[in-house]
Amino acid sequence: MRSMSTIDIQYIMQVSPRLEGFKKKSQNLYNFRCPYCGDSQKTRSKARGYFYRVKNDMFFKCHNCGEGKTVGTFLKDIDNDLYKRYTIDRYKGSSTSHVAEPTFEFKPVTFVDKPLRGLKSFDKLKEHPAFQIMEQRKIPEEFYSKLYLVPKFYSYVNELIPNKFPKIDNDHPRMLIPFFDEKNKMFAFQGRSFGSEIPKYITIRLDTKQKKIFGLDRLNKDKHIYIVEGPIDSLFIDNCIAMAGADLELDYTKTNCTVIFDNEPRNTEILKRMNKVITNGFPIFIWPSEITNEKDINDLVLSGYNKQAIKKLIDDNTYSGLSAKQQFNIWKKK
Repeated sequence: MRSMSTIDIQYIMQVSPRLEGFKKKSQNLYNFRCPYCGDSQKTRSKARGYFYRVKNDMFFKCHNCGEGKTVGTFLKDIDNDLYKRYTIDRYKGSSTSHVAEPTFEFKPVTFVDKPLRGLKSFDKLKEHPAFQIMEQRKIPEEFYSKLYLVPKFYSYVNELIPNKFPKIDNDHPRMLIPFFDEKNKMFAFQGRSFGSEIPKYITIRLDTKQKKIFGLDRLNKDKHIYIVEGPIDSLFIDNCIAMAGADLELDYTKTNCTVIFDNEPRNTEILKRMNKVITNGFPIFIWPSEITNEKDINDLVLSGYNKQAIKKLIDDNTYSGLSAKQQFNIWKKK
């Protein structure tokens, strides 16, 4: 009968090609870059993830993020199918004929995209001064875990895209808003300033073939789609995506969406883009004349509008065709 550690090592070797920098250090000791935190973001040669033996079992431990677990739990995170085979082998190695066949229940595990490893999401930063932005902007709590703090934004970007910012003298922290595609792959992110830093928003594409559209991972194309300008605004409306500065070139059915621009009738760029949307036949939300102080959806939330009231306001003031042109001409004279 094989020992438990022998079975552990067998499966460690099977998963080793997926572990960056994997190497055997000594008997029952293996080293590689931690897949949980991504290990050092500055030095690619640093590897602080280890498999090691305690008595008759192998364990995982990262000396960078502190993550620690059994080999079985590690395999379960990496590959459920491999974990299932591993568990059966462990069962066979220790069972007698009187032990019942085990049953398996697998919960899907979401791994952090590589660009996000090492960053802390705001659900883990409630005591941090930067968390104030969540409360000040009334960000829905369900999105705390999807927004991140970057202590030095320009340096962080340069690690992903070398020399993207040649001069980083005024490096500073920003809130990072990741963009995921329909398959939950991160292809871009936006850095929002906490203070008076200019520009307020910086959008970085990791995949230049992708359009800068935020919220694709939450989009249901079978339902009515709302399209706003900024990612934060999209968090307050169900089934909503954000253009994030991208020109509106969408494949969605014109009868199945509503386009919402910021309430800035003196902004020539917004006027130009609104006119293009109307000309192309998309339904568009025109801000009613009684709303003068609120400039975007987040402002509506801060002034007391809830999700239902916002949806009603949008639906009651959505126009297309000739009526959209008429309302647009009235609005831009505000």
